[in-house]
Amino acid sequence: MLTPLPKLSYGQWLGAAILSLLLLSAWLVPLLGHHQPNVQHLQHSFAPISTALPLGSDQFGRDMLARLAAAVRLSFGLSLLCVTSSALIGVAAGVIAAWGGRRLDALINFIANTVMALPGLVLVLLIAGIAPGSFAMLYLGISLTLWVEYFRVVRASVQPLLQGPELQSSLMLGFSRWYLFRRHIWPAIASNVLTLAAFGAATSVLMMASTGFVYAGLKPPTAELGLMIVELFPYFSEASWVLLQPLCVLLLMVLGFNLLAGQKA
Repeated sequence: MLTPLPKLSYGQWLGAAILSLLLLSAWLVPLLGHHQPNVQHLQHSFAPISTALPLGSDQFGRDMLARLAAAVRLSFGLSLLCVTSSALIGVAAGVIAAWGGRRLDALINFIANTVMALPGLVLVLLIAGIAPGSFAMLYLGISLTLWVEYFRVVRASVQPLLQGPELQSSLMLGFSRWYLFRRHIWPAIASNVLTLAAFGAATSVLMMASTGFVYAGLKPPTAELGLMIVELFPYFSEASWVLLQPLCVLLLMVLGFNLLAGQKA
């Protein structure tokens, strides 16, 4: 039987509230008529805030509210995919390495060390550069970077558990390894894995934005936070309030995930 999730601290509740508001807003905005993030109206370039354009428009007259909502949905989607994939791979690799004997442990540890030999962002840029503008390559690059953290934490946590009397007793009684994982291992590593998942989501959002800064990630006119920021930089002096919008959203997303990963109550 799985243990219940740990209670959240005030900081974690604040992080969850920030992320929930961002996600809810991102899905409600299209229902309010702001569902065309890429449609240009050059005659309305840098239009001020109005009823029709609650957050104004960018240099091409595109609805900033629609673009920010689309960018938030994209960032959440990518972070969810990357965190899920990397957590599954990292947890499985960590348990297998700890449980599979020295040779298997040495092999997986060597692969992890090889991945870590390159800075994470450089690895993402290299993989994203194979097919510029590809969401799949961006997802693959970030996931390959993140799984190592899960592997190291899980491997270090599982190794002492395997020699514990509770697990050894269950093993002698003939229970399957899947049962042993659910009964003895997962309850011990769940808290750390969930914390890593929150940090991993923040890292995914930042990496995606970073690739947008150097035009190595998704391509225009995709509404992506990093790409929006770098496109608006040349207009900082005449429309700094427009540039601040994707910056603030990026800050709130990363802050929300980091708060969510904080210490439990």
